[in-house]
Amino acid sequence: MNNNYLIPANSKRSMLILSFFKPIDLIIAGIGGGISFILLFTINIENIKDAFTALVPGLVALCMVLPVPNHRNVWQLTANIYNYFSNRRSYYWRGWCVCNDKELEKGNK
Repeated sequence: MNNNYLIPANSKRSMLILSFFKPIDLIIAGIGGGISFILLFTINIENIKDAFTALVPGLVALCMVLPVPNHRNVWQLTANIYNYFSNRRSYYWRGWCVCNDKELEKGNK
């Protein structure tokens, strides 16, 4: 019996919406686009700076969900950086010259 199965290279992409997006991607894009849409109608736009200010939420959301190669890795990196700077950390360092109690017991036996 031949157990060599062929798995297509794009089998994971078939589980995504339009082969690129997860549902959370569309939610983020929708929220960013919605905020930009609301700002375009509520802000009195008199110059390019005001227009850019209204479009920033949509542009940020677009950059977050843009299907660039390895963008899931970029998302994970962004989450790691955020967690690093926002969470409390404690580092335990004993140095190379400090002997552990277990090491001392081994040496005495």
